[in-house]
Amino acid sequence: MKSIKNIALSAFLTVSAFGAVLYTSCTKDECKDVVCQNGGTCSGGTCTCATGYEGTNCETASRDKFIKTWTASDKEATTTTTLPTYTSGIIGGAGITEIKISKFSDAYFTNDVVATVKGNVATIASQQPDNDGYYVTTGTGTYDATTKKITWSYTLKNPAGAEKSYTGTWQ
Repeated sequence: MKSIKNIALSAFLTVSAFGAVLYTSCTKDECKDVVCQNGGTCSGGTCTCATGYEGTNCETASRDKFIKTWTASDKEATTTTTLPTYTSGIIGGAGITEIKISKFSDAYFTNDVVATVKGNVATIASQQPDNDGYYVTTGTGTYDATTKKITWSYTLKNPAGAEKSYTGTWQ
C-alpha cells in the first residue's frame, strides 16, 4: 500500500512539475485586450495603424489636425516681402489622407489646392489648381503638435517657368 502511495505521489509531482513548466513557457496574448480601430492591427500589444490613421488605438484620422480655418502669414523665401495676413480653410478631401486648402497663398488660386497627409506632413504635389494654363504650385506643410501651427514651404511657378518660393506660418 505504501508503494502505491509513493507511485501516486511521484506521478502527481511529475504531472505538477510538467504542468508548471508548460504553463510558464506559454506566451501570453499581449493583444488580448487591445482593440485597434480603423483597420489597425495589433502586434506585441501595440497597434500598427492603417494608412491615414494614428493614435494609441488608431482612433484618429491623421488629417484631422489640419482641418480647420487658419490665420496665415506667408512671405517670399528669398526676400523680406511679407504677404498680408489672410484666412485659409482646410477640409477633408476624397480619401482619408487627402485635404483641400481654400484661398491658398492669399487666394492666389480660385480652386482648392489638394494635399496628401502622412503623419504631421501635408504634401502638395505639383498641380495647377485652376487648370487655366497659368500657375503651378508644389510644397509641404508640417504640423507642430506643441504649438498647433503649420509651417509651410511652397513654390509658385508661372507659365514661363519662373518660380517664387514662399514660407508661411499658419495658426
